[in-house]
Amino acid sequence: MNYLQLTSTDSNLLIILIILLSLFFLLGVVAMFFVVRLLASINRVVTKAESVVDSVEAAADVIKDVGGHLSLIKLVKNVLDLVQRKSKE
Repeated sequence: MNYLQLTSTDSNLLIILIILLSLFFLLGVVAMFFVVRLLASINRVVTKAESVVDSVEAAADVIKDVGGHLSLIKLVKNVLDLVQRKSKE
């Protein structure tokens, strides 16, 4: 069998290459860890924003319903005022 014979320069270059690849791999793992943490944080913010939007929509619906009821009460009051004015004349 023929085994690959490396010179000392080839061995040194191979060691440097292995070290650099290992460093890039570790940096990639650390970067992915921070990306996952960032995405989880973004997910929490989006969830809170959605709940705020839902509560604002609910509040707007309540205000719209109250506004409709108040306008009906104002109409009845105006009719009663008009009837009272006509009866006084």
